[in-house]
Amino acid sequence: MKKPLIALSLLSAAMLPKLATAADYVIDTQGAHASINLKVQHLGYSFIKGRFNTFDGTFSYDPANVTASKVNVNVDTTSLDTNHAERDKHIRSNDFLDVKKYATANFTSNKIVDKGNGNIEIQGELTLHGQTKPLSIDAHFVGEGDDPWGGYRAGFTGTTRIELADFDIPVMGASSYADLELHVEGIRQ
Repeated sequence: MKKPLIALSLLSAAMLPKLATAADYVIDTQGAHASINLKVQHLGYSFIKGRFNTFDGTFSYDPANVTASKVNVNVDTTSLDTNHAERDKHIRSNDFLDVKKYATANFTSNKIVDKGNGNIEIQGELTLHGQTKPLSIDAHFVGEGDDPWGGYRAGFTGTTRIELADFDIPVMGASSYADLELHVEGIRQ
């Protein structure tokens, strides 16, 4: 009598879909499956786009309890790249980012708000240019699942606006802000 019960239990377990659980992830910067992009208005006529080429981070994500999730990201500000070497040199100078003095920026979440349908608000603290200020990121869960290399991944997109004056950074090309577009894919640990 026990053998049919064991077989039924194993069959039932195999037929149930994998249930996602809370997990810790490392942002996949090695495989270039994540990016931190920026857009700054230039002279009121157009926009300059760029990215930070070097960053790392972690997040924990629990689809059953999204509010328990956490994010921590470190950005190498010296890696700013707008595809124009002279402009990058100027933005990295003490006229703006002063990367010799402030070579890293950090974002650490302190609250996650589940807005439903995969939309979340990530609230936290951004340290940039020697200043730490609150920052909110509007994010969207893209998906999660097995990857072709035997791992498991989860991905998100997000946007936020940084007011330069909040971080004592002078106006850049008539723009008082920088818009960030974030793409994050993490590998479960």
